[in-house]
Amino acid sequence: MNPRTIKEINTYILITILTIIVAFPIYYALITSTLSMRQTYEYPPRFLPSVHLIENIKTAWMSINMGRMMYNSFIISVIVALSKVVISLLAAFAFTYFDNFKGKIFFFAVVLSVQMLPLPVRIVPTYGLMKAFGWVNTYYALTIPFFATTTGILLYRQLFLQVPISISDAARIDGAGPVRFLISILIPMAKNVTAALFIIEFIFIWGQYLWPLIITTTANMRVIQIGVKMLLASEAQAAQWNVIMAGALIALVPPLIVFLLFHRTILYGFGLKEEK
Repeated sequence: MNPRTIKEINTYILITILTIIVAFPIYYALITSTLSMRQTYEYPPRFLPSVHLIENIKTAWMSINMGRMMYNSFIISVIVALSKVVISLLAAFAFTYFDNFKGKIFFFAVVLSVQMLPLPVRIVPTYGLMKAFGWVNTYYALTIPFFATTTGILLYRQLFLQVPISISDAARIDGAGPVRFLISILIPMAKNVTAALFIIEFIFIWGQYLWPLIITTTANMRVIQIGVKMLLASEAQAAQWNVIMAGALIALVPPLIVFLLFHRTILYGFGLKEEK
């Protein structure tokens, strides 16, 4: 057996082990969601499914009005993902092609510096701003603070920098202005990055918990991640882990469907797979 074959076998073994480690919590959550309350506390724990999945899903769905929370999360995720794509596209276009943009380097550095400020650092001033605007318990507060994204600007800018300058010169000679050049040439060239960025941002916003917990106080504005936390019993009661895991699996379905539908686009967008 040659060294290259041995190296490939070792690589596949390592990938298999890592896949099992990553997938096991999801598998165990799925198994737990099929158990009864008594079965979840048995020792040793069960690793094979039972027959209570539908019952647990119904309990989770009805106990916290999960349908409304799924709707809120979906609306917020779509709005934020679309807004991030549009804003990132326009900002990257300006930073790349407008040479007479005064202070371009300074503003780009400011944009990059924002990436170093995570949401917990900005929660207090952002909450004060939303309260001053009267946006508490509204979709405005759940979406607008997330519109800008440094990641999207960097992705588009790096892509635009790879476009030969001869293409922009040819478009200018043909009479195409900046807007037409963006719409007719750059946006079609960036379709894979656009789709990948939309999916990534959709999943990111879908998983938000801390900010929606702070900015919403009414049941109608709660999101699905808060709903999963609400399934936890109080300290005086034993946690119904079968119902909790059923709720967690329900929350996992929409982003999982989005990923499965567009995973090829993600690979194409980041150059991990060649488009046919």
